[in-house]
Amino acid sequence: MRALGIAMAAAVALAGPVAAQVADLVDHSAFRVCADPANRPLSAEDGSGFENRIAELLAGKLGVPVQYTWFPQVTGFVRNTLQAGKCDVVMGYAQGDELVLNTNHYYTSTHVIVVRKDSDLADVDTLRDPRLQGRRIGVVAGAPPSTHVARLGMMKDAEPYALMTDRRVEDPAGQMLADLEAGKIDAALLWGPIGGPLVKQGHPGLIATPLLKEPGTPRLVFRITMGVRAGEDEWKRELNSLIRRNQDEIDAILRDAGVPIFDDFGKGEKPVAEAAPQE
Repeated sequence: MRALGIAMAAAVALAGPVAAQVADLVDHSAFRVCADPANRPLSAEDGSGFENRIAELLAGKLGVPVQYTWFPQVTGFVRNTLQAGKCDVVMGYAQGDELVLNTNHYYTSTHVIVVRKDSDLADVDTLRDPRLQGRRIGVVAGAPPSTHVARLGMMKDAEPYALMTDRRVEDPAGQMLADLEAGKIDAALLWGPIGGPLVKQGHPGLIATPLLKEPGTPRLVFRITMGVRAGEDEWKRELNSLIRRNQDEIDAILRDAGVPIFDDFGKGEKPVAEAAPQE
């Protein structure tokens, strides 16, 4: 129906880019966000996720309220939310994902290894550390670290956890950390924006260390963008401007949540912005 509507409008007008017609789908009376209602610490229906806080920040800059369309982030998420026109932006999309049109990235992060602070693994910062051989490692099935674990011959000792699941009824990351604390596994491999905040907020006996030294593919460092519908270049440019003008405040939200953030190349921690000089 959407394609048909665009074609009809083009036929009647006989002028103007198709992108302008697509951009009309954006509702500028609200900042309409597609999000998972139970994907803590990223997004939550009670507004406690750090992606919620970033959405509130940007909506405030636009002078409009945030309006959510909630849907579990499983297969069909984009089709049933963004592409259906029920919302206008998805927070936290990896750069290069073909399901959406990516904005400029607003942070860069990596996967982390989480262990107990009192463990002999507490200073491990690479999967190639020989101390990990023979250890029970929690791995999100299908996530990038799983390929590195398999390449290093450690998959036989790994404990798999689900990647795509309805987090209203299952909590793979929370279960992984609970198993780590209970001694059922020796280490946990998680996406940093999940593992970092969870450890900071509720697991004082654990430590999350960024994995920045792994050679080869797949990469463990990703630039994170916002996703909009294909063709909505004007809306994308507006979001890019918002990101650029409010990057310091976005960084502050991420750091406060416990998200590990790095320079654009994932080579080192992103420096904290210096305060503006007093006039």
